[in-house]
This record gives sequence, C-alpha cells and structure tokens, in this order.
Amino acid sequence: MAAEPGWALVDVETSGLRAREHRMLSVAAITMDAAGRVEDEFSTLLNPGCDPGPVHIHRLTRERLSGAPTFDAVIGPLTQLLDGRTLVAHNAAFDHGFLVEEARRAGATLPTVTRLCTVTLARRLQLDVPDVKLGTLARHWGIRQDNAHDALDDARTLTHVFRRSVDLAESLGLGLPIVACGESSRAYPDKVTRVPCPWREAGRFDPSVGLVQGTKIVITGPTNVPRAELAHRLADAGMDVMNSLSGRTGLLVVNAGAPHSGKLERAAVFGTPIVDEATVLRLADNPVAGVLKAAPKEIEIIEVISAPAPSTPAGPWAGRRTLVIGGSHLEATVMRSRIVQLGGVPAINLTSRVSQVLVLSGGEGDPRMTKIVNRKLTLLIMADVDAALGLATPATVESAPRIDTETNADTDKDAQTEAAPMPEPVTMTPGMVIDLPTGLHSVSVNVAWSAAAVAAPEVDVVAFELDDTDRVPSDDEFVFFNQPASPDGAVSLSIDGDREQGITVDSVPSPTTSPASPSAPPSSRPHSATSAHCRSPSTAAPPPSPPPSWTPPPRNGR
Repeated sequence: MAAEPGWALVDVETSGLRAREHRMLSVAAITMDAAGRVEDEFSTLLNPGCDPGPVHIHRLTRERLSGAPTFDAVIGPLTQLLDGRTLVAHNAAFDHGFLVEEARRAGATLPTVTRLCTVTLARRLQLDVPDVKLGTLARHWGIRQDNAHDALDDARTLTHVFRRSVDLAESLGLGLPIVACGESSRAYPDKVTRVPCPWREAGRFDPSVGLVQGTKIVITGPTNVPRAELAHRLADAGMDVMNSLSGRTGLLVVNAGAPHSGKLERAAVFGTPIVDEATVLRLADNPVAGVLKAAPKEIEIIEVISAPAPSTPAGPWAGRRTLVIGGSHLEATVMRSRIVQLGGVPAINLTSRVSQVLVLSGGEGDPRMTKIVNRKLTLLIMADVDAALGLATPATVESAPRIDTETNADTDKDAQTEAAPMPEPVTMTPGMVIDLPTGLHSVSVNVAWSAAAVAAPEVDVVAFELDDTDRVPSDDEFVFFNQPASPDGAVSLSIDGDREQGITVDSVPSPTTSPASPSAPPSSRPHSATSAHCRSPSTAAPPPSPPPSWTPPPRNGR
C-alpha cells in the first residue's frame, strides 16, 4: 500500500442526510498502518436525543439507542484514533461532515487534516461495475458483507475494499485522491425545499411598493427562526424561496452580523436588495397581490412522435478503451478525437478497463510501458487509427514501423474498414465560438492544457443540458468528473485526465429524455465555445437538442 502515515476507516449511521439538522446514531472506526495492517477498532451506538429517522434502513430504534452514550462521551477515544491519520470513508464528505458537526456541538475540534473517498477512488479505477455502492464493490472484489448499514460491519467491509483498490491503483500507477479537510461541514447552510410558486416572477423588491407575491427570495447566514420554517412562512405568503442567488433574485434576507458569504458577494455584484429577517416577516404578513401564472385552457396535440430507440455505441472500435501515450498535445488531441469518431473511448490514465494502447512519438519511453507490456495490451501506432478511418492506404500501414510485432485480428480487420474521410478536428482557443455542421450524430469537445508554468493545476470540464428556456432543469443535467453521464446518456465525459478532458454529445436522445425539453427549431444551428483555466471557469457542453450553449460554469473544486 501507499507510504502514508496511517489510515482511519470510518462509517457513520445517521438520522438523516444533513449534518447541521440531523444527528449521528452510530460510529465505527478502524485504524490501519501504512502497510494495510489493522491496528485498532472502535464502535458504539449513540443516543441522539431525537427521532432516529429512517429505521427501516439502519434498524436503530429509539429503544436500541436509549441507553447509548452521547457523542461528547466518546469523542476522546474517537479523536485518538483519528489523530495523525487520513480519514477514509465511502462518500467521505458525508461522514466527515457529520463528525465535524457532532464535534462542534460537543465543543471540540476534529483532528482530521486529510481524507480519502473510496467512491472517488473506485471511479478513478474505472472498475467494471454498474455503480460504486459499497455493496457493489464488495461483490466485485468477492468480499463478504454480513450486515449492510451497520457501522462496524460497513467499516470492516470498507477495509477490504480499500486494500484491493489501493493495490490496483498502485499497479496502474494511479495516485490516490487524498484531499484536505475543511474545518466546517459541507452541509451548511441548510438548503430549503423548493416549493412551486403559482405567481409570476415579480422582479426586484421595491420598498415603496411592498413585497409582491412571486418575488424570488434567498436566505443567507444564521436566522432566529429555523431556516426551513422561515422559508415555509415566506412560501405560504406567495414568495418563491430559492437556495442560490442570481441576477433574477428579487430580495436577499440576511441578519446583522452574519458572516461573509458568497451570496453576499453576488448580491453586491447584482445590486440585489437586502433586508433582515424581522423586516421580511413583517412584509410577508401583508404581501402585495401578484399575477397568477397563466395556463392555456386547451392543449392541441399536432403530432405524436414515438420515442427513438436507445442509442448504442457504433463504429469499428465500439467498446474499446484506448490509452494514448507520447506525442505532442496537439497530436494526442487529434488522435483522441479520431478514436471517438471510431466509436472508441480515449483514456488518459492506465486503468483496468484499457484494452489497447496507441503509442505516438516518444511514447516508447513512457514509464507505464512496463505495466502495459505485463498486462499484454494491444499496441497500436498512428497508422492503425488512420487506416480504420480510411485516411491511410494498406501500403502505408504495412510500411509503418511497428512498436511490437504482436498484433491481433481486430486490428487487421479495422485496418480494412471502409470509411469516408472525416473532417479534421478544429483547435479552439479560449472563448472561441464555432457553428457545428448540421446532421451530426455526435459531437466531441476535448480540452488539453499544459502545466509547465503552473503548480498542481486543477481543471474540470463541465457540460450541462438546457431546457427551452435556457435553464438547467436540475443538478442531474450536469456532467463532470463525479457524474460522468447525463440521465439519458446523451452527454458523457469521454476523457478524464489531469492534462486533458473531453465531452461527447449524442444528438439522438434515448426514450428517457425529458419530454419537457422540445427539439430545436429547424432554423437553429448548434454552436460551441471552449475555455479552460486553472482554478477558474471551465468548458461546458450541452447537447445539440435544444441548441447547445457552451458557457463556462464556475468550478467547485475537485
């Protein structure tokens, strides 16, 4: 295993999902040394003093918890296990957030400095599994799991999954996703449940008019009334209470002395009016009547179109994951684009799902070559890719110098595939916009960057789907490293590496595509823009239907 000071594998069971609102019911911690040997084990039930929540999941009833200690009684031995070790958990942000909040309530500080999420590690390994749930990974590795959703049993299962995952990552030369821990949980501030507002958007709050029904309101900072209750009272008065602030927000509610926040910064940029909690409640007691959203009395159905069949990967290299090594940034970018045209998936890292390796100029000296040879992967050269696309003659392929004499029948078959010449990829500079040709079945956008002058760059490519009002319907429509495909499969992260990332858009929607997103009018032409900066907005790519708007969203960290 990796040479780390040590690991503390943790699992918690909770009364809900929000660390600020809900409580821990049980906790288990298992410490391991740098070599992966178990050193110590700790587990206990906890009396939260509240409703235990979903008993049908964790089976922890009030009766079982009534005689258990409170968190402040066990924080001493627990912090001793965590001190000086990297916290490891399955969805580590969740477990770490609850530990932070319980420690805060007990007047203590969590000693954890770094953490590792085994969900992120499993995705980095690209295992052949349908999902990355702990039970799924246990079955993949042949690990017995006796009592799911029991903190101690889950922590023991996690130790075996973690060992196997770290060993595979080391064999592939992949780094471990260890990140720094913040002092606060990610659960603050509490999100409010969005209630559909029946009133039309009322615009900015005007003190001379009053609080009009339909005004979009955002709350930030501590409140005297619990935030969820405050939001319900405003919604009952006809307001549209939201979690995030934008240029269309009509009013920001914040009390005096509230800590600085991103919402306050955006309010200053947009010029959003601000009032305190007492004022907004007083105004909500006597709201100004708004305008109800109009709805047509009748809906005429012009034509019913049956849903198309689900799109499947097509092309001679469908199902193959190809690692590209060597060559310049431009050469590698062009070849990865051609691999996508062949129906394959380009890879940046050597993972368990790589089936063949394309060796460009200088790639023979790649330090991963020994692992590649040991795994007996098929080695290709640029001429093989060109021939599969019909861009090279058989004589050119035959005369090209080979990296290895070992080839397979698939490569020879691909070399004879008849294909029309494909257009050359377009190299786009940051901020550049191009029109996409009509009639395309799929579009790929690759972003490559050099880190020669920047220390430890972090660049993410993010795509999102828009509805007919140019809005993102929900978080599910975002595609990025932690959610590599949209629900309907139309948009996917085709390349995920530390020096290049890419988005592939399939213009043929599957039957699961939301009917609320109509297709683009015949006159519309999709367009794209690309931008990549270290720790700054990155590329975004929605699908061609509706017309894509390629804009750089803010980066939330990786």
